[in-house]
Amino acid sequence: MKFKLIVLVLISILLITACGQKTLSEPITLHNQDQKEVTFPLEKPTVFFFITSYT
Repeated sequence: MKFKLIVLVLISILLITACGQKTLSEPITLHNQDQKEVTFPLEKPTVFFFITSYT
């Protein structure tokens, strides 16, 4: 049963990624903790870290 579930999930992921876009049409813009907009460029690969804290 567990093996069938894993196979089903992997096939679903494969289908979802196959239907997606190859590239983004517009840059990704997020807000930082100071409510300033931060834009990630599309020309080169970018790694960003998303850290949350609950206080």
